[in-house]
Amino acid sequence: MASVQTSSGPQPGSRLGLRERKKIQTRQAIRRAAYRLFEEHGYDATPVDRIAEAADVSPSTVFRYFPTKEDIVLRRECDPMLAAAVLGRPADEPPMEAVRQGVVEAMRQAVEGDISELRQCSRLIRDVPALRGRAAESAVENCRLFADALARRTGRSPEELELRVAATAVLAVINEAIMYWVDHGQPKELLVPALDRALLTLAGSLTP
Repeated sequence: MASVQTSSGPQPGSRLGLRERKKIQTRQAIRRAAYRLFEEHGYDATPVDRIAEAADVSPSTVFRYFPTKEDIVLRRECDPMLAAAVLGRPADEPPMEAVRQGVVEAMRQAVEGDISELRQCSRLIRDVPALRGRAAESAVENCRLFADALARRTGRSPEELELRVAATAVLAVINEAIMYWVDHGQPKELLVPALDRALLTLAGSLTP
């Protein structure tokens, strides 16, 4: 995200930076308001207009950022960040090791901050049937992101069956590790080791 320019004259791209900053702030305000209301009243009992009121925006603004109520929970900025973390690993690292190290390090950085939203998000996905169903649908886009990352590391096509299978398996393992963390009470210190163990298990299963 571009930084805000502070000089008196107009700066190229400064308007875009301010606009993007405002979008991020609005998205975060909507999500924070929604999670607070979900915690207080439950997911099903919280309508979008109440979320809009709590976030001090209109219902149409909520739908502009999140086309459905489920998207407030499922549209997470961390998903493309995980794929980017894989691409940031050393070029000579084997693909599955790059996936493990990149994903684990990204998650390690995430848990150093406030993970209250991750805790609530993962519990909601486990407990709310509508979210579980939509989560399966949204996994298609995340699989594409991971397939693209693996393709760029290996020089292969992201449409190859093997890469699509590998990307799907990685995401399934990440999700299962998070659900394991939820089922064990979500202690902060458990998430990264569980994710590392899960990805090591996957890598072992793919090694002849």
